[in-house]
Amino acid sequence: MSGQRAAAAVPVGGDPLLQAVELSAGYGGLAAVKGLDLEIHRGEVVALLGANGAGKTTTLLTLAGELAPLSGEVRFSGRAARASLVRSARSGIGLVTEEKAVFMELTVAENLRLGRGSTDAAVALFPELREHLHRRAGLLSGGQQQMLTLARVLASELTVLLADELSLGLAPVLVQRLLVAVREAADRRGVGVLLVEQHVRRALEVADRGYVLARGRVVLSGSSAELRARIREVEASYLATPV
Repeated sequence: MSGQRAAAAVPVGGDPLLQAVELSAGYGGLAAVKGLDLEIHRGEVVALLGANGAGKTTTLLTLAGELAPLSGEVRFSGRAARASLVRSARSGIGLVTEEKAVFMELTVAENLRLGRGSTDAAVALFPELREHLHRRAGLLSGGQQQMLTLARVLASELTVLLADELSLGLAPVLVQRLLVAVREAADRRGVGVLLVEQHVRRALEVADRGYVLARGRVVLSGSSAELRARIREVEASYLATPV
């Protein structure tokens, strides 16, 4: 991946689409994320980096409405968001988890029809899926299943994409296809993206900005260029003891 952005067809920036303000979140009253301030703007890809257990997935699930904040708040389009995951999806927040969210017994076409966008739009994003439309999703490779998951979300009327470990277990050529699609959604449609990714250098190639979490707190943040210049510090944070 070259790291060069396509020419943006939409304005970038403005007020945050999605924002965490002094957010603490976790499970059973125990905070895995503490005092988090984070924002995602229209047309940008933001990388969320850190070791396993640093709080990345907890952050995504809380922003998506799956988890309720322990303190602080999530703001969507400038307003406090208290919606469930289902209502968040209907309002334009798309979540792609590290588990490939496909219905194995349904065909590819049936999986796509369960989304809020058209099958044609999904296949336009990933033409590789066309020849598999009538095949059961459980018979696809792991990479094809992840394409199907991402295509179903990106084909919808999306405002914000929260993506957790798209590259997990996939070959580099497939990872590049997925990340290019994410970048194009930001550049061409103005989607705001929060991208959780273990491969630091790959994430910083596609992202505009990034946050680095350690023990549930932001320890570094800045533009991708700034974080690449401090790559040793970023990678050293992965040695921090997880929360």
